[in-house]
Amino acid sequence: MCNSLVNKYNVAGPRYTSYPTVPYWDNMSFSLKKWKASLQQSFNESNASEGISLYIHLPFCESMCTFCGCNKRITKRHDVERPYIKALLKEWSLYLELLNERPKIKELHIGGGTPTFFSSENLEFLIKGILRQATLAEDYEFSFEGHPNNTTQNQLQTLYNLGFTRVSFGVQDYNATVQKAINRIQPFENVEAVTSMAKAIGYTSVGHDIIFGLPFQTETHVTKTIEMTKELLPDRIAFYSYAHVPWLKGNGQRGYQETDLPSGESKRAQYELGKRLLSEAGYHEIGMDHFALKTDSLFKAMSTNSLHRNFMGYTASKTQTMIGLGVSSISDSWYGFAQNVKGIEAYYHLVEQDIIPVFRGHILNSEDLIVRQHILNLMCHFETSWTTKTLYIDALEDIVFSLREMEADGLVVINDKQIKVTHKGQPFVRNVCMAFDVLLQRKQPSTKLFSMTV
Repeated sequence: MCNSLVNKYNVAGPRYTSYPTVPYWDNMSFSLKKWKASLQQSFNESNASEGISLYIHLPFCESMCTFCGCNKRITKRHDVERPYIKALLKEWSLYLELLNERPKIKELHIGGGTPTFFSSENLEFLIKGILRQATLAEDYEFSFEGHPNNTTQNQLQTLYNLGFTRVSFGVQDYNATVQKAINRIQPFENVEAVTSMAKAIGYTSVGHDIIFGLPFQTETHVTKTIEMTKELLPDRIAFYSYAHVPWLKGNGQRGYQETDLPSGESKRAQYELGKRLLSEAGYHEIGMDHFALKTDSLFKAMSTNSLHRNFMGYTASKTQTMIGLGVSSISDSWYGFAQNVKGIEAYYHLVEQDIIPVFRGHILNSEDLIVRQHILNLMCHFETSWTTKTLYIDALEDIVFSLREMEADGLVVINDKQIKVTHKGQPFVRNVCMAFDVLLQRKQPSTKLFSMTV
């Protein structure tokens, strides 16, 4: 890739797991009452036809990984598990009281933190408590994130027996120097063991997360990591850029110096190298940062044009309603977003008071809904159009004008009422989406809010 393009377009920008992005939510006019009405509208429209998605956040970790930007609580005390699960189930019951029929669960994902911090018995207690008051869609998919160092065969078997068929393991990088810098020491043998166990049990999609742009990381490290990954042949791979945002994440991302990080050109070279090696190994690029074998549901979703993107990342199918349970979780009704409080004590207090524990959110207006659809189209399908009035906004003329330079650089093709991202432009899809982000264009942030796009 041309370094001049990297230099030109390597700017701070959102990853667009939502629109509007969180810094542009209208928290002042948001209220819990409005959120409840938004959720009820969405649920009534979509539960019978497609079901809902659930995201459950388990925040506890035994140690701090310094690359991580997730909301977590570091502790070695496992007596925190059962009280937290009881609070999760109480929050779920508060949502159930809002709904006029049993929810039909199509997707359920457990993230963290470290979900495998929790014992098999407590994970079973949680999932059975969730499912006791719900039905399952015919094509449901349950998934969770596992730490290679502490995921046990008993945990894998327990969750599989409960309906989980997909698991992702955080690998990041196999180089010892990089692992030390990010405080994530895990030998290849551990990853090999949990991957083999999951496949033997019957998981149909085993994923590995690999990061480029980490401190001290080089192209040689990326090559070695992918070569070792190929030996295990996971079904899908998330190969994504390290988002360095220590100004937002406190001390967690300050275990190394800025000068220890690869430059923008080096990061892009790492990505292009990894992308080529994954392609040679039989993986197909899905949207942004994701790769999958042809047998994986993510590839099939791309092939059938049903790929979706939300706060859980790329998913194989769309649900209009997504409920997030646990600290910091974000819920999405399509018409609105709501985020839970981030502190565990505050979360417990609100749930005990029978209050759904959201502290901020955004109700989308008519323009937001249209822009959201355009950005979702670009992120999932690398194209969007406005051939009908339902996808037209007054700002489109200015948006098209702002993309002319990217067209001149060969990154997009502008047709009548249509934008297509070229193969050359796919690594810059975040920049294309930024042109559609009318809130960002109207009010550029005075302080740095986002990671770099490259």
